[in-house]
Amino acid sequence: MNWQSILAPYAQVVEELKIKLKGIRKQFEYESEHSPIEFITGRVKPVPSIIEKAENRKILLEDIETEIQDIAGVRVMCQFVDDIYTVVEMIRARNDLTIIEEKDYVSEKKESGYRSYHLIIEYPVETITGMKKLLAEIQIRTLAMNFWATNEHSLNYKYRGSIPANIKVRLQNAAEAAFQLDEEMSKIKHEVQEAQKMFHRK
Repeated sequence: MNWQSILAPYAQVVEELKIKLKGIRKQFEYESEHSPIEFITGRVKPVPSIIEKAENRKILLEDIETEIQDIAGVRVMCQFVDDIYTVVEMIRARNDLTIIEEKDYVSEKKESGYRSYHLIIEYPVETITGMKKLLAEIQIRTLAMNFWATNEHSLNYKYRGSIPANIKVRLQNAAEAAFQLDEEMSKIKHEVQEAQKMFHRK
């Protein structure tokens, strides 16, 4: 399989989505308003991860474009929990992509403690052979949720998905602490935003 040729359009999807989402952030800055978007990252799933996922889920390699939804992935970081839902509403209102599926792990966390909002979208991308509609995943989360998820991901990698029970308990406690941090910050959101406006005016 020519992986470079297969993954090139996905790289384009990631770059285009990042540019568009950064554009939203800039517009808020021009209006001197609080931006619900703190920053954006994106990646194309590495080939070994795609192959491993296909094998685990018994997906034929020729079916990965329709069966694996997160080959292109974009992550949107927010300051506050309600910013997540503001970003979701903005993406829902767009007409340059189609939302296929939504998973709200913010209000309904996973058993592990994981919190994030996932959107599976279909995105049209122009290739040298014409227009192609590809699946991509947008994850929207707070900085605290991201800090927790990054560490959990590393531990899952280290323990090959079987994290020891004592570490699992600590992770669940840490997830709760991260959520408490988000809750407390939400209570002083107005003061934080006022302070940021003063800073930007300088």
